[in-house]
Amino acid sequence: MRLRIAHRIEYQPDEPTQRALYRLRLFPVAGPVQTVRSWSLSIEGGREEVRFSDHFGNDTRLISVEAGLEPLVVEAAGEVETVNKAGVTGKHRGFAPLWLFQRETPPTAAGEGIRSLADGPVKGADVGRLHALMAAIAEAVPDLPAGEPSAASAEEALAKGGRAVDKAHIFIAAARLLGFPARFVSGYRASSDAAEQAASHAWAEAHVDGLGWVGFDLERGISPDDGYVRLATGRDHRDARTVSGLPPGPDGERLAMRVSVEQ
Repeated sequence: MRLRIAHRIEYQPDEPTQRALYRLRLFPVAGPVQTVRSWSLSIEGGREEVRFSDHFGNDTRLISVEAGLEPLVVEAAGEVETVNKAGVTGKHRGFAPLWLFQRETPPTAAGEGIRSLADGPVKGADVGRLHALMAAIAEAVPDLPAGEPSAASAEEALAKGGRAVDKAHIFIAAARLLGFPARFVSGYRASSDAAEQAASHAWAEAHVDGLGWVGFDLERGISPDDGYVRLATGRDHRDARTVSGLPPGPDGERLAMRVSVEQ
């Protein structure tokens, strides 16, 4: 499938800000399930200082912004050709060792609730156990109502409900308890309902012997197909954020985001 994507992010500070350095992960990297046919990244109100591939293999840009009230506007757009491999993205790559994805992080810390959840799908083949885990999370975790603040951790999300990011963290925490290296993925997903979307998407991957990394979309209860485009991966959402390092001013800042994904 060939997908056309447009992603616009605008931050408008409410009060004058100091100089800042922001990190962008908005440039998809070619791999086993996607080929980047064209991609552009434009920045207003800031200047690109350096670009590099981080230790997770993510294309990363550092953007500096001068002090003042000028908005920062970032627009990413292009076309990516994808293939459906039933969520399997293949062997582990990058400088980060595989064991790093078995380490607990603050957003993926497992408490009694997640430990109980992981005690369920213990039999059968590895992929089957992981799909059973995904189904168990879907049953246990309701969607977080609009306007409700996101949970601070996977354990809290299990108790109060969550969004795609939260459910991915729950899956990652539980999969690690089952002995699987697991990681967070940020990216885009084509929707049959509408091209315009409120934000980018998030899902999880677990590493299975003999297959490599296998994806699980906790929001939809499926493995990613050719309607998905990957942007970045990491131990949790902090390693794979599309934009990070944007500190709010005294009264916060206005954020406007628009994402379009169409075939």
